[in-house]
Amino acid sequence: MLHLQGYGSSASDSEPEDGKSKVESPQTEPTSSADATAHLKPVDSKYSVVKSLEICAAPLVVPMGQSEVSRALAPTINEVNYNPRYEELFAPVAGPENPFLTQQMKAQKNMLTGFVENAHISDFQFENQRKTFHSYGYAMDPSVDGKGTAPEEGPSYVGHLQAAYDTDGATVFESAKAKANAGEKRKRVKNDDPEDVEGFLGPWGKYEDEETVARPSEKERAEIEEMMAKKHRRHKVKEDKPIEEKSILHIKDAFDYQGRSFLHPPHDVGVNLRKAGAPDRCFLPKAHIHTWTGHTKGISAIRWFPVSAHLLLSCSMDARVKLWEVYNERRCVRTYSGHRQAVRDVSFNNKGERFISAGYDRYLKLWDTETGDVISRFNSRKIPFCVKFHPDFNKQHLFVAGTSDKKIICWDTRTGEVVQEYDRHLGAVNTITFVDENRRFVTTSDDKSLRVWEWDIPVDMKYIADPTMHSMPAVTLAPNGKWLACQSLDNKIVIFSAINRFKMNRKKTFTGHMVSGYACNLDFSPDMSYLVSGDGDGKCYIWDWKTTKLYKKWQAHDNVCIATLWHPHEASKLVTAGWDGVIKYWD
Repeated sequence: MLHLQGYGSSASDSEPEDGKSKVESPQTEPTSSADATAHLKPVDSKYSVVKSLEICAAPLVVPMGQSEVSRALAPTINEVNYNPRYEELFAPVAGPENPFLTQQMKAQKNMLTGFVENAHISDFQFENQRKTFHSYGYAMDPSVDGKGTAPEEGPSYVGHLQAAYDTDGATVFESAKAKANAGEKRKRVKNDDPEDVEGFLGPWGKYEDEETVARPSEKERAEIEEMMAKKHRRHKVKEDKPIEEKSILHIKDAFDYQGRSFLHPPHDVGVNLRKAGAPDRCFLPKAHIHTWTGHTKGISAIRWFPVSAHLLLSCSMDARVKLWEVYNERRCVRTYSGHRQAVRDVSFNNKGERFISAGYDRYLKLWDTETGDVISRFNSRKIPFCVKFHPDFNKQHLFVAGTSDKKIICWDTRTGEVVQEYDRHLGAVNTITFVDENRRFVTTSDDKSLRVWEWDIPVDMKYIADPTMHSMPAVTLAPNGKWLACQSLDNKIVIFSAINRFKMNRKKTFTGHMVSGYACNLDFSPDMSYLVSGDGDGKCYIWDWKTTKLYKKWQAHDNVCIATLWHPHEASKLVTAGWDGVIKYWD
């Protein structure tokens, strides 16, 4: 920089006036202090060369060799703001080595799952080895290149090694060497002469040593008979003998002073139980007034005595059916025991003198309500899920039952024979409800459909199924006979018209309760003001029929509230039954 600064003066001084160059002496004169600080003084402006000269202390220099300085990428970063090169991405991690890495973690990788090397193999050889492995179970070992192996060791294989050595590593494109035992191949009887019409065999000739008749020996015959007998026993349905049917009367005064039994409706309860009409107006129940206890397991169904409703019939999972008083002392009147397993459903006939019970032991039993005797037994070898007497007075000897094998079976109680079968459902039948002056009946099933049948015609006249529909295991007919309330398993109560088209009323849907997985029965109030239902949490819900608004809910039972019934002659009395084994009366 000092030399550059003095460039102008030295250049001017080097040219003498006479044009001859001066010869400097080899001896240099000592510099004065003025010369030593000359670089600090401003440059004289008369020198144009110095004036146009600018000094750059840090020039841009293109290096002769490639720069060895590369950008380091930390392995912990999640985002890169530039496009790095391959060498930068797969460069060794800078810094000290992690002492906790396993051998597998230390291994060099150029992709997520490991290190991939270019393998120079033709497409044909690759497909050859792949197809050979799929066909024969072996292939050449791709990790051995053949350079390091000794010639006497031979090629290396992967997969089924024995097969590879037996065929000498033949691929699918090579014919394997003839086996040593090829001469031991079984010979066939030949007759290729087409003129011999009767004896011509072609390629279908038998083996020379083949036996055409194969009769089992005595020992083999005994084994086969034993095996078939065992199979027959396994598939045979065990016919359980009906257990002893008995009935216990729990009250002493079974007959009153006039000789009338407990089936006769009482006169001294303040309500006319003989009239068919409903109360003028119904009200919401507010208090728990009575509890009937006696069942040891959960209750599955409850039914009012026909017309008067002065008695209540309940069936339970403890295989018993009990009859209860609704008025006066509210005692347990009679217990009916005759099923081996839980009782699923019960149904009175029109007079209440008889009722039929359906149990999981596959029996349907017809009982005399007053004496407790079993009149007759019916068995279809399938579990009956619901049972109903025909409501017409001239058909009281007929009843229908929906079974687990998708059928609805009609029996005649006089002969004990099946008189009709309705077999169109695709799942177990859950409910049977008579509509349209008992000329038709509606059934629901596990196949998520609703079918309407004409009585005694085994083909459904109406089939209602929708992708949005769920199974409906409980159905109740409205008191006016115009609507069907169906408990849907998507936690809704859906309403269908019970006349003409059986169309779903989409404006009337009752929600708010939880019944998913439970066949909770529901009921109307006698004046059709309210709809009542239990739910899976043991609560009881009451909705307004016109507005579908939820009016009231309360905790009725400790377990599932499986059934609710509104008394047909009382304005605000309600019965609920639950899986806790108790029946509760509310007012």
